[in-house]
Amino acid sequence: MTTLTIKKIGPGASIQDLGRRGLLAQGLSRGGAADRLALLEGAALLDQSPDCAALEMTAMGGTFNVDAPSRIALTGAPLRAQIDGESVTWHASHRLKPGQTLTLGPGKGGVWSYLHLGGGIQTDPIMGSRATHLSLKLGLIPETGTELPLKDDQSGPVERVVDVADRFKGGQVRVLASTHTALFSQDDIDRFETTTFTRDQRGNRQGVRLNHDGAPFAIADQLGIVSEVIVPGDIQMTGEGTPYILLPECQTTGGYPRIGSVLPDDLPKAAQAAAGAELTFRFIDRDQATDLHKSEDDLLKALKKSVRPLVRDPREMRDLGSYQLISGVTAGTNEKGELA
Repeated sequence: MTTLTIKKIGPGASIQDLGRRGLLAQGLSRGGAADRLALLEGAALLDQSPDCAALEMTAMGGTFNVDAPSRIALTGAPLRAQIDGESVTWHASHRLKPGQTLTLGPGKGGVWSYLHLGGGIQTDPIMGSRATHLSLKLGLIPETGTELPLKDDQSGPVERVVDVADRFKGGQVRVLASTHTALFSQDDIDRFETTTFTRDQRGNRQGVRLNHDGAPFAIADQLGIVSEVIVPGDIQMTGEGTPYILLPECQTTGGYPRIGSVLPDDLPKAAQAAAGAELTFRFIDRDQATDLHKSEDDLLKALKKSVRPLVRDPREMRDLGSYQLISGVTAGTNEKGELA
């Protein structure tokens, strides 16, 4: 079995897949990748299942080696990426050989970055998932010196790039009304849509805090709300009237009023907004949301169609001799088999 050795890694790293489904009633949130779209992008680049576990990192990145030839893909928030000091493209797949060093970081924007391996990381699954649940300390927490087992990867596509929309600088996020939206005054709902919020320094895989100028957002009987089920994407207003966007490791129930819930399609943008990034919100109705929504299967199909060969500048390729630059060359004969 191939091994990925972590020579160095920043804080907040974790192993992530699509999370643990069906355990909300038992008090365990789904978890999984903070940016689920990044998992689909990695699956499209390596032509493998999005269930394959990947390494999720913060902006500090890390340094890595493998002990057998491996395919890798880099998705999510872009980091500076190098193999043996040579820059490699982000949102692309590459080949990493034994003896080579992959160096990632620091970040260029966004929050969560992903290193995918051909075949996926093969740590022992717990309750149907390999995902690390950091707040519960469930699953493996990777750190410097950790050796991660990888599934033996059969030969597959490499040196490919996928086109992605820039979701790493904040922007407008679409929101659906929630159970509590009608409890807010219409003035507060209108003000929520016209306010520019700034992503606070405080935030993790449970949720992110937003700052804003002006009055807090509150309802009349805030203390009378009964705790009920909450899910990633819900926007809670704390007791001080400050919004929090809940992320994959959020608690399973809560009693703060929720002014709305971020569309699943826009949650990666909200999760990837770095400290200081500006976010605005726009309510849309359920019919609009249904028309706009794409299932993860549909997203993966679209991503696979957008994958294209990675074109590199030969002047920047120090290992030019290891590439097959011309295919279909014959052994000195013409089309009739005669010596040319």
